Amino acid sequence: MWKDEILEEIHKIREEHAKSFNYDLQAICDDVRRRQTKSGRQIISSPLRQPRWHEQHNKAVQRTV
Repeated sequence: MWKDEILEEIHKIREEHAKSFNYDLQAICDDVRRRQTKSGRQIISSPLRQPRWHEQHNKAVQRTV
């Protein structure tokens, strides 16, 4: 079976990172946010939106009900 070395390395790094915080999701997220802030890069966040096909599907379902 073919193995992706880059993907394996990413999984290893993620595992080590999670382990260093005892797999505490809140602590992991706090660390990621701290790193983002420290990086000095502009962080762009926007609200999630439904894809257009989802809107069309909902309209079709509403008409038939």
